[in-house]
Amino acid sequence: MHEQPSTPLRDHEYVAGLDPDRTVDAIFVNAPLRDYTLRPRVNDYTLPVLGLGYIASYAKSQGFNVGVLDAEAHGLGIQHTARIVTALSPRWAGFNLLAPTYRISAEICSLLDPQILIMAGGHHAKAAPDLVLRDERFRRLAALIIGEGETRVAALLDDPERRSGLPQVMWRDRLLNTTGVGIPQGDLHRWLSPDIDILPFVDRSFLPQDPYRAEDGRLEANLVCSRGCPYECGFCGAAASMNPDVRIRTRDPRNIIEEMDLLHAQYGTTAFRAVDDLFLGARRVIHHAMDAFTAARIGNRYTWDATGRINVLHREDDRTLATLAANGLREVALGIESGSERILRMMDKRITPQMTHTVTRRLLERGVNVKGYFILGYPGESRADAKDTIAHIRTLWSLSDRLPGTFRASVFTFRPYPGSPVWADLVSQGYDPGQMQDYTDVDLTDHGADEAMRGRDEFNFTTGLQFGEVPLPELNGHLADLSREQFHRSHEQGAAA
Repeated sequence: MHEQPSTPLRDHEYVAGLDPDRTVDAIFVNAPLRDYTLRPRVNDYTLPVLGLGYIASYAKSQGFNVGVLDAEAHGLGIQHTARIVTALSPRWAGFNLLAPTYRISAEICSLLDPQILIMAGGHHAKAAPDLVLRDERFRRLAALIIGEGETRVAALLDDPERRSGLPQVMWRDRLLNTTGVGIPQGDLHRWLSPDIDILPFVDRSFLPQDPYRAEDGRLEANLVCSRGCPYECGFCGAAASMNPDVRIRTRDPRNIIEEMDLLHAQYGTTAFRAVDDLFLGARRVIHHAMDAFTAARIGNRYTWDATGRINVLHREDDRTLATLAANGLREVALGIESGSERILRMMDKRITPQMTHTVTRRLLERGVNVKGYFILGYPGESRADAKDTIAHIRTLWSLSDRLPGTFRASVFTFRPYPGSPVWADLVSQGYDPGQMQDYTDVDLTDHGADEAMRGRDEFNFTTGLQFGEVPLPELNGHLADLSREQFHRSHEQGAAA
């Protein structure tokens, strides 16, 4: 377990997993969501960067000295982040480019020592590679890696010139103003979709806040149990039609159990969260995993949470749901998104509000908690649609008040992401792609004074654009009201327990 330090850290201590006494091959940077020198962060925990953890763990297994600088977890500012990287003089600095942090990542890159080679990847790199390659702040970008990066990152650390033989690695020749692309050599699957059952487990020394101590006293850790998604949610950059190159793969349940047992032996971890889309999102995965969990008596030793698909769970019989509960399932996160059937059709969710109600009830009856994700302000949403969503949340709260499990709502305002199905529709409607990528944070915490909103501080950001009928200030008011009510409900339930 990683405890939060009580005294200021030295530069190298911010970089998790690094050996400061050896030549530094790479520092992988998770940029902050905002410049925390302007407004300090007020929440205490952020989700671990498992993607960078996998890349760093694989590089370490190949003999490289690497570290992860999670500037978001540490609440660092732009200048401070760049200063840490430059002071440690790595051969490479790597960036995970996401739409909300792209601008800040670019600014950090522009401040680094010119001798440091830059590599970048992540969803934004895949969705908008030309934008990244043209950006003068990434002038020294030596490799833009499209897709899963473990094996190609290690190859670049071995020899930067290997980029010419690596598939889906891009760079810009600034003198000739041309884009270079690696010509594939060897097994493409090895480079683009490695076998996730033989990748090293994530070395938790690279994650400053995982495992972590949860409010119930348990030590918890996050897991990735699959890669890729077969669904087509309109707002999601992981939609299958937007990622035809991604091979959908699930880990062998025995491999997952082995990682659970290792984390328990190393840290005493007894609770786990599967953060990927498929663990409870495909029938074949659910039944295969539960057979293995039952044989390993997981429910007697651990609890776990997972993301589920409403339409898949709706088709499962009571026996399967009882097996999930018996095997330690504590909470299912469901992408409910809206209480309006019209908006759900526009999102291509393939569910209905009644289906959501039924699945939630059946889980709560078995003592399995449900976390529902909701979006307000989706393109085309009317006031009536928004009202339906708010009413649906309250209906599900009421449902949980009389059943063993608890329901909690996590509400967001819509933000467009490049590479999602709805993105092209918005551009065709006349929305400016530049404005849609101009993310700014919104302080709904009153500078940290509103305790009910503190846990959501990292998620509150906006493009400032209105996509539905309800104006943004009104949407933010709904978000704040629902979040406060959820906060008070959760604390009342915790006190009662």
